[in-house]
Amino acid sequence: MFTPLIASLLFAQQAASPAGAPAAAPPPPCASEAHSEFDFWVGEWEVFPNGSDTKVANSSIARMHNGCAVREHWQPLRGGGGSSLNSLDPVTGRWHQTWVGSGGGRVEFVGAAVAGGIVLQGFWPNIGGPGKDGLVRMTYKPNPDGSVRQHGEASFDEGLTWATSFDLIYRPRTAQ
Repeated sequence: MFTPLIASLLFAQQAASPAGAPAAAPPPPCASEAHSEFDFWVGEWEVFPNGSDTKVANSSIARMHNGCAVREHWQPLRGGGGSSLNSLDPVTGRWHQTWVGSGGGRVEFVGAAVAGGIVLQGFWPNIGGPGKDGLVRMTYKPNPDGSVRQHGEASFDEGLTWATSFDLIYRPRTAQ
């Protein structure tokens, strides 16, 4: 069935390029070295508190959108899950992350590659409880054994002092 929508899309495509000209090539993937800085985090993971063998979550991390984004799907064993979408700003060279959890709202982080890892920082409303907003700094680093450490710190004095708020190890998911 030839719908008016399909007809108008075909007409628009034909009008945009001269007759017989090849269709425009798709934009190149985000294949720069900088776009691969977060690749160490891509994979299927089981997540544990650092120093513990008690699993707290599963996490699926994938490159998406022609390599221009890294998406996390966080699946805790208890409580609600969430997702983050990470992308590199090619102009500034800084990474941006938007986190959306099942509790509503979102948190925006920004950062950069640092010493073999990624450090992101953002303002997180109510991170210390109702009415107690704070800065959160997350450091992601690959470990020699193939795991990844995500160390979160919080500051309630505008970054003058920091305290660990979470310390997680992402281990490659084992076949079941």
